[in-house]
Amino acid sequence: MTPDEFRRYGRQVVDWIAAYQEKIESYPVRSRIAPGEVLDALPQSPPETGEGFEGVMADLDRVLLPGITHWQHPSFFAYFPANASGPAILGDLLSSGLGVQGMLWATSPACTELETRVMDWLVDLLGLPDAFRENGVIQDSASSAALVAVVAALHRAGGGKPGQEGITVPYTVYTSSETHSSLVKAARICGVGAAAVRVVDVDQRTLAMDPAGLETMIARDRAAGAVPLLACATVGTTSTTAIDPVAGIGAVCRRNSVWLHVDAAYAGVAAVCPELRWLNDGLAQYADSYVTNPHKWMLTNFDCTALWVADRTPLVGALSVLPEYLRNQATASGEVIDYRDWQIPLGRRFRALKLWSVIRWYGAQGLRAHIRSGVGLARQLAGWIEADAAFHLHPHHPLGLVCFRPLWPQLPEAEADAATLRVMQRLNDSGDLYLTHTKAGGRVLLRMAIGTPGTEQRHVRTAWDRITAAVASETAP
Repeated sequence: MTPDEFRRYGRQVVDWIAAYQEKIESYPVRSRIAPGEVLDALPQSPPETGEGFEGVMADLDRVLLPGITHWQHPSFFAYFPANASGPAILGDLLSSGLGVQGMLWATSPACTELETRVMDWLVDLLGLPDAFRENGVIQDSASSAALVAVVAALHRAGGGKPGQEGITVPYTVYTSSETHSSLVKAARICGVGAAAVRVVDVDQRTLAMDPAGLETMIARDRAAGAVPLLACATVGTTSTTAIDPVAGIGAVCRRNSVWLHVDAAYAGVAAVCPELRWLNDGLAQYADSYVTNPHKWMLTNFDCTALWVADRTPLVGALSVLPEYLRNQATASGEVIDYRDWQIPLGRRFRALKLWSVIRWYGAQGLRAHIRSGVGLARQLAGWIEADAAFHLHPHHPLGLVCFRPLWPQLPEAEADAATLRVMQRLNDSGDLYLTHTKAGGRVLLRMAIGTPGTEQRHVRTAWDRITAAVASETAP
């Protein structure tokens, strides 16, 4: 593809994306195709000769678009938002155009130093502890960040031996029933083992981890000969946005030399709003690692996860491997950061470009306006639910997620939960909106996550009207 051809087709691609954004409300939110439908529409063998780009664009509309669930649709409420915005898309395009592989400072100094700077910008924007300055790195996901944290904790607890000799003593990891599954996966991958993951009791009202229960479990495990390794406190759980008491958990971890990993993947970016800085309580005193996702609620398209550590030494010590072919003068000088030592893979994309583009385009004020819009719409929705005698509102909704369920007084609990799921399925099949569900207190709850950039009050009101109509229809004889 020549530069002139790239210009011509590039304009077509940008025009296509802009047109898609303009008409996104015309599509059903969730894809309606059957399994295998896209596969059947694609040739079984690759082309022998090049076909040009016109066919790619044609098949994008004909074959792929029907199989897309539209995450940027203003009536997408199913999962936490995966924001995409114009400046982020353009930043990603610039990253692709440069084709940088930023594994070392020497392989593109700007890639490393821009990342250092924008991660420090986030420290300022989110009101994070000063200890996080120059200790931040962009990961692909909070799951990778959890794995990195467990590996760093192993290095610290074992004095570097686990990385050299393998795991020779039993380690334990502490989560709650509400903690993201990535912690169990991390324990599996690094050899600690899923059986070593302890599930701490939660407060049945708030679903937050009980620090006293954590301390009891740690004492029991230590008495049995295990080495308590890491505890994960969650600020905004996936299920209901429950918020663990970071300070209380951190105090237990400090007394017991346990690494505290704080997972604020969804909620952390909301601290860009000063009135929500309470989300950071306990971080400065206790957090060994902290993660939040700009690619969820901060207008930066996937993938872009921000991870900080209070002390980089165990992180770099656990992950640094330096073969001869990577040795260079800058690394040997000790004056630069090589982010390859802060992550699992060697290679790394220039993700900082899109985060830089977003922060510069929106500024702190624009980012705060986006978060406040989602919080305000969620508050309105919660008010409508609370005022409707046919529904139960799950009481904890300080951010953009609202959980609730219809009341079916004439049905036993199991049948009532089944009716709730039928309503959700019918709504999702309609293409008008997309919801998911969870369970809390043994009961099925509907989840409505608000935060897509295009979502306005009219979308939330229309969704609520359709939900109430669907429930009334389900109860009608």
